[in-house]
Amino acid sequence: MSSAVQGPKVHIVGIGDDGLDGMTAQARRLLEEAEVLVGPDSCASLLPESIRGRLEAAANLEELVERIEAAGGRRTVVLASGDPLFYGTARYVCGRLGKDRFEVVPHVSSMQLAFARVKESWEDAFLANLAGQSIERVIDRIRTSETAGLFTNEEWPPAAVAQALLDNGIDAFQAYVCENLGSPDERVTQGSLADIAKDSFAPLNVMILVRKAKAPEQAGQVGTRLFGNADEYFLQSRPKRGLLTPAEVRALALAELALAPTGVVWDVGAGSGSVGLEAARLARDGQVFAIEMDPDDHALIRENAVRFGVTNLTAVLGRAPEAWADLPAPDAIYVGGSGRDVAMLVEEAWGRLKPGGRLVTACNSIENLAAVHALLRARSGDAAYWMINLARGIEQLDRIRFEAINPVFLIAATKPAG
Repeated sequence: MSSAVQGPKVHIVGIGDDGLDGMTAQARRLLEEAEVLVGPDSCASLLPESIRGRLEAAANLEELVERIEAAGGRRTVVLASGDPLFYGTARYVCGRLGKDRFEVVPHVSSMQLAFARVKESWEDAFLANLAGQSIERVIDRIRTSETAGLFTNEEWPPAAVAQALLDNGIDAFQAYVCENLGSPDERVTQGSLADIAKDSFAPLNVMILVRKAKAPEQAGQVGTRLFGNADEYFLQSRPKRGLLTPAEVRALALAELALAPTGVVWDVGAGSGSVGLEAARLARDGQVFAIEMDPDDHALIRENAVRFGVTNLTAVLGRAPEAWADLPAPDAIYVGGSGRDVAMLVEEAWGRLKPGGRLVTACNSIENLAAVHALLRARSGDAAYWMINLARGIEQLDRIRFEAINPVFLIAATKPAG
C-alpha cells in the first residue's frame, strides 16, 4: 500500500501554440493561481504578459526536477508543450519523483493535431521522433507501415526524409507536412514524396505518411532479404491475416531444411506461401512446390511469387497427400498448418522424402508435438526439437515495448540413407 502524499499536488499542464486561448478553464486557473511556474523557455512566448514574467525557465529535464524539489509545498505548475505524457516531460518527472506527486492536465499534442488536420486515424500508426534515431531504422519501419507520423528535426527535415524514402525505393505514400500547428501561420502541405523532396518547411512541423490505396510495387521493392522477410511483405487473406509462419520461425525452419541450390522442395499446407517463396530463393536452380487446398490462398501464393520475383515455384491446388501424388520426390519438405492431421501429413511426406533428405514441421499445440515426436523418433536418429518463444521490440517514440509471438514447436529430422 502506498503512503499518502503530503502537500498539494504538482500539476503538469500542457499548452499549445495558441496559448491560453486553446486551454481549458481549469488549466488557465491553475496557471493563474500557481505560486511556482516552471517550464521550458520556449513556452514563455505563449503566455500573456501577466503570467510570462513568473515563468522560471528550466534548460533541461534534470533542472526541471531540481526546481520542482526546491518549490517545497508551494502550489507548483509545470508547463509543457502539447500532451505532457505523449513525449517526455510528464513521464520523466513522474519516473523520477513518483506518480503520486503529480496531476496531469493534457493539451492536444502536435502529433494528434496533425493527424486531425489530415483526417487520418493514428490508432495503428508508426510514430517516431527523428532526433536520436537512425534514419535507416525509421525507413525500415515505414516500409511495412500503412501510416506513419514523424517529428522531423534540423538534420532530417521533411524534404530530406522524402528523398531518403525515394532513394530506398519507397514511393507508395501520400505525404503531408503540418507546420506551426495551432498558430496563426499554420500550414498543411499535401503531395507525393517527390513533391515534398523539392520543398522547404518551417522548423516546427510534423510529417505524416499515408500509404496509397492499392499502390503498385515492383518485385524488387519488397522482400530485399534472401529469407526472413517481414511478415507484412506477404499478401495474406483477411480471415487468416497474421497466421503465416513468422519471419523469425521461418528463418530457423529454412536453415534446418539445409536446402541445396538445385534441390526439390515441398511446402505442404503453404498458406500464402511465405516458406515456399523464400525456399525458392535459396534453392534458386531447383524446384519448389507450394501445396495448398484453399483456393484463395492458392491464388495468393501465385500473386506473392510475382511480387517477390520468384519463377521456380509452382503453386499446387489440392488436399495433401493426394495433391502431391505426381510431384517429383523432394530433397526437403516443410509441413505447415495447425490442424489435427499434421502427424498424418508428416508420416505421408516422410514416405516420399528422398533418403538423406530433411523434413521440418512447425506445431503450435503440445498434442501435435507429441504425435510428431512419436512418429519421427521411430524413423530417424537425429530428430531435433525446439520451443520458439520470442517477442518483437516495438518502438513508440522514445519508448520500447515487446509484443509476444505465439509459441511454436519446431521439429526437424533427416531421413536415413537406405
